[in-house]
Amino acid sequence: MPRVRVRRNGPDRRPSGATVAVTGAAGRLGTALVDALADAPEVKRVVAIDPAPPRGRSRKSVTWRAGDVRDPALSAALAGADAVVHLAGDRAADSDPSERRALNLRGTETLLTAVAAAGVGRAVLVTSAMVYGADPDNAVPLDEDAPLRAEADLTLVGDWVEMERIADRIERAHPSLEVTRIRPASLVGVEADAALPRMFEAPRLLVLKGSRPHWQFCHADDLVSALVWAATGRVGGAVTVGSDGWLEHDQVEQISGLRSLVVPSAVAYATAERLHRVGVVPAPASELRYLAHPWVVGSQRLRAAGWTPAWTNDAALAAHVGSVAGVRRSGPRVGRKDATRAAAGAAVAVVGTVAIARARAARRRRRS
Repeated sequence: MPRVRVRRNGPDRRPSGATVAVTGAAGRLGTALVDALADAPEVKRVVAIDPAPPRGRSRKSVTWRAGDVRDPALSAALAGADAVVHLAGDRAADSDPSERRALNLRGTETLLTAVAAAGVGRAVLVTSAMVYGADPDNAVPLDEDAPLRAEADLTLVGDWVEMERIADRIERAHPSLEVTRIRPASLVGVEADAALPRMFEAPRLLVLKGSRPHWQFCHADDLVSALVWAATGRVGGAVTVGSDGWLEHDQVEQISGLRSLVVPSAVAYATAERLHRVGVVPAPASELRYLAHPWVVGSQRLRAAGWTPAWTNDAALAAHVGSVAGVRRSGPRVGRKDATRAAAGAAVAVVGTVAIARARAARRRRRS
């Protein structure tokens, strides 16, 4: 299995002996990034910040500090840093919406304000390529400077859109601060987005009739290497990250070993909205657009700097399917509790699961 690598080809614009701070450093993605930064020769020191730092000894170049990104006093912990990577967010769609939004939005605003107050010149913010929105007219791949068409609603995607707007506002207020926005495709690996990757925990793959899905993934290893490049100044601005190209749906079926359930779009949207209304799924029916329409990204700025992904789409998907094999549910009866677990908060998987249960029930009624 590929390891996280910090690639060194391409133009060298890295500062020498940089100090990089990482928020959310004790999380799975944060831990992987701290290790990668500690191995990077251009990084002198890593300041790892988390409300609950791990106990015991750490690497010599890593300093752990307790801190909450919603605390304005965090600026003291950032003094002397050349860059800050912000990973202290909640990417789970099934979290309590008010708590998730407080962490994602207030945490981002407080942290970026503290970064500016500490005189740090660079911040790296991780959102998602979902901020571009899914539309049948989207270019394939999308340009990194394309407008953000996703709605700033109360969903997880809405959080990411608002986080980007907060970054725009703070950058305007503090011209000396550069905020790099990292927008990965569907994230899999040590950290997985609670969106399309969760479909593979259901017994079938949901397909909207008449659609032609474009499946693209970003393995966490590739996201970590891209974050190292952003933290050390090799890329900036809006930066997308993903494996090359995309998979057609028949390729996804072959790799995952799952058969598909084709549902008319109107039925799928109506079912998803009904399940959302009664609280079975946290995301509204609009999330299904990401299954129906393309939102492929090209990692253009990273590639121009000499970066290439270590993972292909098929390898990333195969690894993800293997990791969720024990979670997948099957059987003729699918209750609300099982459906929620199977989807882990993703509307797309719940709709498919419920549709299967209804189809089986209809067949039993016809037989009787």
